[in-house]
Amino acid sequence: MIQVTRKDSKESTENLLRRFNRKVQQSGTLATVKQNQYFQKPISKRERRRKAIVRQERKVLKLKKIKLGLR
Repeated sequence: MIQVTRKDSKESTENLLRRFNRKVQQSGTLATVKQNQYFQKPISKRERRRKAIVRQERKVLKLKKIKLGLR
């Protein structure tokens, strides 16, 4: 649980909110929540690599077509 308290009574709400947001980002909680937002079926490391390679090859092919003016 991330908690932020006022440094002094004169500290503005904006500064307090800014410090809170910074602490949340540094802790990495927001990233993990976003990552777990949607359920993904567990796949093997080999399958994940294979899919990444296929995506990369498609991207390279698409860029080549664009450079040649075929698209």
